[in-house]
Amino acid sequence: MANDTVLDIRSLKVDFDTPTGPIAAVKGVDIEVGAGETVAIVGESGSGKSQTMMAAMGLLASNGRTSGVVIYGGQNILGLSTGKLNKIRGARITMIFQEPMTSLDQLYTVGRQLAEPMVVHGGLSWKQAQAKALELLKLVNIPEPERKLKAYPYEMSGGQRQRVMIAMALANDPDVLIADEPTTALDVTTQAQILELLRDLQKRLGMAVIFITHDLGIVRQIADRVYVMKTGEVVETGRTQEIFSRPAHPYTRMLLDAEPAGSKPAVPPQAPVLLEAQKVEVEFALDGGFLRPKHVLRAVDGVSFVLRRGQTLGVVGESGSGKSTLGRAILNLLPAGGRVVYQGGVITGKSRREMKALRRNMQLVFQDPFGSLSPRMTVGQIISEGLLVHEPSLSARERDRRACLALEEVSLDPATRNRYPHEFSGGQRQRIAIARTMVLKPDLVVLDEPTSALDRTIQKQIVELLRELQAAHGLTYIFISHDLAVVRAIADTVMVMKRGQVVEAGPTQNIFEAPRETYTRELIRAAMLTQERLAGPLPA
Repeated sequence: MANDTVLDIRSLKVDFDTPTGPIAAVKGVDIEVGAGETVAIVGESGSGKSQTMMAAMGLLASNGRTSGVVIYGGQNILGLSTGKLNKIRGARITMIFQEPMTSLDQLYTVGRQLAEPMVVHGGLSWKQAQAKALELLKLVNIPEPERKLKAYPYEMSGGQRQRVMIAMALANDPDVLIADEPTTALDVTTQAQILELLRDLQKRLGMAVIFITHDLGIVRQIADRVYVMKTGEVVETGRTQEIFSRPAHPYTRMLLDAEPAGSKPAVPPQAPVLLEAQKVEVEFALDGGFLRPKHVLRAVDGVSFVLRRGQTLGVVGESGSGKSTLGRAILNLLPAGGRVVYQGGVITGKSRREMKALRRNMQLVFQDPFGSLSPRMTVGQIISEGLLVHEPSLSARERDRRACLALEEVSLDPATRNRYPHEFSGGQRQRIAIARTMVLKPDLVVLDEPTSALDRTIQKQIVELLRELQAAHGLTYIFISHDLAVVRAIADTVMVMKRGQVVEAGPTQNIFEAPRETYTRELIRAAMLTQERLAGPLPA
């Protein structure tokens, strides 16, 4: 082990006991991290990258078993008692997770949660810890830090919550910061800000960073060295520039080629109009707090567009821009002003009962398929549930047959229809969510961030699947996303939103090659689309 090595993982193995037998999640991994170095561990979901570091931190699930060596501070910390480990993790080695909303306790203020590890691990009094918590919020560039100390996590944006998690991880001046997919759920501009913050903090504090991700674009920006993992093993390692310029392993080359590419064939200008939005507005009345008047937030502000049959409209913008709210307003899932005209008829303001006949033709696919699929229903029941509502005369046998056809159409084995959602991967669950939509043969599908939580390789597969389904059935999509690479590959036209308003709209190629507005250019720059790629032709 080199003199400047701060963490040395050798021959690490992780196995999980399951009802069907043991599963080898990590198979003898070696990872070395130098002081002040940024090391990236990359690979698809299930590659073992997160479990490697969870094992090193002693955070495995109760059915997990581990062996090997994890050297920190001259001792093997693998297998230490909880009491001894607690003196290291949260103090000398800290970790931030992918989803801060579930990592932060919604019942305690941000100040309380920041102060607690400094009291437990750092020996500070609560007053001292509160003072340092304020310093940390300033360090991670949280706006209005004094007020945010008293705020609860649900009162903050996703980017701000992630900054709080980073501040919490830095509370005791750690030697090693492990960042497990810390930007996956964030929009492109917030991602760029978080990455810049981590770079800046590392330079100022001199800590080592282990960055776990499936996004190689991020790796190229932030990492000194890369470990590529596949099915529990390291298949390639090297300096970042070498990995990107001369990848040796086929799996690494596959990851590098996994960017969604191509473009959608244009819809003829004479195609019939399916849907038209006319100055759509959505307002929310927000509680101003104790003795403060309520105020109105205009989440969608006068949005208009025309959508032709077979067309895909990409809606992009930062978190809070109104994209998802617009999608729900279009489907009449929340009260809205203005008018939405579907197939020549105004649907704005229609009652739930009046909308029922139209619902089968207007479907919604959510960002998180695990959250939108009932864990108590089999996949077959989930897919056929809509048929029970919209075609109640169908026999159970016919519903089952239709569910099987829908699974085949999304490239899943119909024999799996008796399994439950938790038995599938993230990409498979998203295919199930799409099958649930397609079984009703809709005209319009609103896809709300359907690929944001997926690996690049799975994203590419889902984009290709959506293209195939659109071509086969003449579907019309509203595709809501913060991922500009995905939008570029799937949309005919793009609408850029900011604070509820449309700042720019037009054909996809025009938006990417010649954006007129500064905000659009900032989004594209944040998405790491270089000027050379913007100036060049769309990839074939």
